[in-house]
Amino acid sequence: MKKILQNFWTTTLAPSNWQKQLNTRIGFFWWLIILFTMKTILAYGADFEWLHVQDPLQVFLMLANPIGFTVLIFSLALFIRPKVLYYGALILIDLILTMLLYLNVVYFREFSDFMSVNTILGYSAVNQGSKVAGSIALGVHDILFWLDIIIILVLFVIRKIRFSDKHVPKLVPLAMTSLGLFICAVNLLLADIDRPQLLTRQFDREYMVKYLGIGPFTIYDGINTYKTNQIRKSATPEELQSVKEYVKEHHADANAKYYGIAKNKNVIVIHLESFQQFVIGKKINGQQITPFLNSLVNEQGTISFDNFFHQVGQGKTSDAENMLETSTFGLPQGSLFSKIGENQTFQAMPAILNQRSGYSSAVFHGNNGTFYQRNVVYKRMGYQNFIDSSYFDISGVKATGWGLKDKLLFNDSVPYLEKLQQPFYAKFLTVTNHTPYNLDKIDRDPNFQTTNSGSKLVDNYFLTNHYLDQSLKEFFTYLKKSGLYKNSMVVMYGDHYGISNTDNKYLAGVLGKNSNEWTDLDNTNLQRVPFIVHIPNYKGGHVNHTYGGEIDVAPTVEHLLGISTQRYMQLGQDLLSDQHQQLVAFRNKDFITPDLAVISGKIWNTKTGQVVDGSDEKTAKRVAKLQKQVNQKLAISDNLNQKNLLRFYTPEGFKAVQSDKYDYAQQTTLNRLNRINKSLGSKSTSVFSKNGNRSTLSQYVTDAPEAEDEEGDTTRIKPRNPDDWSAE
Repeated sequence: MKKILQNFWTTTLAPSNWQKQLNTRIGFFWWLIILFTMKTILAYGADFEWLHVQDPLQVFLMLANPIGFTVLIFSLALFIRPKVLYYGALILIDLILTMLLYLNVVYFREFSDFMSVNTILGYSAVNQGSKVAGSIALGVHDILFWLDIIIILVLFVIRKIRFSDKHVPKLVPLAMTSLGLFICAVNLLLADIDRPQLLTRQFDREYMVKYLGIGPFTIYDGINTYKTNQIRKSATPEELQSVKEYVKEHHADANAKYYGIAKNKNVIVIHLESFQQFVIGKKINGQQITPFLNSLVNEQGTISFDNFFHQVGQGKTSDAENMLETSTFGLPQGSLFSKIGENQTFQAMPAILNQRSGYSSAVFHGNNGTFYQRNVVYKRMGYQNFIDSSYFDISGVKATGWGLKDKLLFNDSVPYLEKLQQPFYAKFLTVTNHTPYNLDKIDRDPNFQTTNSGSKLVDNYFLTNHYLDQSLKEFFTYLKKSGLYKNSMVVMYGDHYGISNTDNKYLAGVLGKNSNEWTDLDNTNLQRVPFIVHIPNYKGGHVNHTYGGEIDVAPTVEHLLGISTQRYMQLGQDLLSDQHQQLVAFRNKDFITPDLAVISGKIWNTKTGQVVDGSDEKTAKRVAKLQKQVNQKLAISDNLNQKNLLRFYTPEGFKAVQSDKYDYAQQTTLNRLNRINKSLGSKSTSVFSKNGNRSTLSQYVTDAPEAEDEEGDTTRIKPRNPDDWSAE
């Protein structure tokens, strides 16, 4: 072996052979591939933070993914026989790929994200802060991306490298193309093993680059962009008519008893990550899992819904947000935010509340702003501010792998929340209650004992439920001390299930059921998530048993604020309306009602829990009618979103959102909030101004042990899919 390696060095790798190799067509071909692969790996390490690889397979895929694609693309030049065209094609390919790589390097330095095809074409270069042009961040190693090309061109000029007249053997081009395709196929297979549904779910660009590389990601994004553009190009304003007719026919008038009872109040939406309804009121080992939420649900100022279902698809958390803001469904495959959000026309609650009632708006999230393209989509929805992980100290143990811990998120958001002009629409995305529910020992309540179900995931779930409940209690205490509480409506909802169907057998015993008798209907019933509306000083609170889902949130909230929804293309219905239809459509076309459900083709009696014989004519007709309604609703939503039909419709009194006017950079946001407060002077309605231009942060009390930790230079946050169910 030693002799073989020595011979390989002498004949191939030794510097003395380099010029000889460069003077052959195949040698020049391989040198360009080696050099470009090295540049790609340089970018991965020096600029892309090694793409946050987490295990040996990811390391291997990251280092290997440039090879197959590079061999495949460069091999196209091998089919060219004229020498000038051959060398010119190889150098041109190298220039184009290097330019693509370098543009992504520069873009990533500014936005911690990779360039989509739309960005490359210039459609949204200024949408992420208006900073691309005129403020290119240069690195000391940038010359290395271009040095090889410069040296090769110089060597051609001084004739150290000459065009070879000797053609590449006839079968070599085909062999090299086949080799490139083979390596790409193996790469994709290994990537799919480590990250199932990588292509169909496409939630985060960094994940795509980590597994497949810059080139394949760009091509895949280009194909999706082309498909989307073709679909949208064929759309006509006339197609919106069927949507209008559907919305008009299915509109549920507001219930006069509730319409406007929260008029002009702040709206604080709290996204309860992976939180399921069965936890509310549940005790384990004689202890309440969520004592604060339990007490809140029973207050006179609270309207809660115990038959409220999540309706997300593959887009999970982002699907829930889309339904919350727009009252339309996510896509049949993948995330709407990620796939089409960059150029989507939204008529979402932030813009509606701003234009109808003068609301300011903000989102608070302790994770990276690029997940699900939130930093782009929120602008198109009309959110004026997005406070993401870049605003917070996320070092040390202050964050989990999914973002800043909930107690710290609420606490650390105060300096921004208090400067929003009232009324405001603010959304908090919690993350600590996220699979695999690993909670540091320092954050656990020593007086709370979880279950012993046989599943660590299930047992940990109750620990993070309890922690989230404590976080909410601290936040509500602050709201009362600061004066925000009395002028706010707090809306809480669960985005999707926390315990998956595969783990429900361990949950069965906790719920007093036999795991051997667990059914698909039991799985469906566990898709209930909380929907809680708390309005201080309201006296008509109750637990509402209406069947509904996330698609119904926007019209419910808007009617409570006294805002009519008739002019908007919203597919949900006010849950408090007497006209609300209790038919919950799931993204996979299953459905549930108060008396029957259809799950994977089977009909169930939801009251008895038994399978129903579908041969009965009356039942068959009813099921067929309901199924038709479900299919129609989903089809209307998909047509509306995939063809971007809202670009053809401007509701009365609504102005199209100008996303390019929003800038989420931290310093820009701080300057803007301070400038608004200062310019308004005594007319400023922010809590900060009403507190004599003094911060209310001292009024926030948290027992989070990490709160006083000094800021470090490491974090546990890793860019990944927020809905990845694999255990870590």
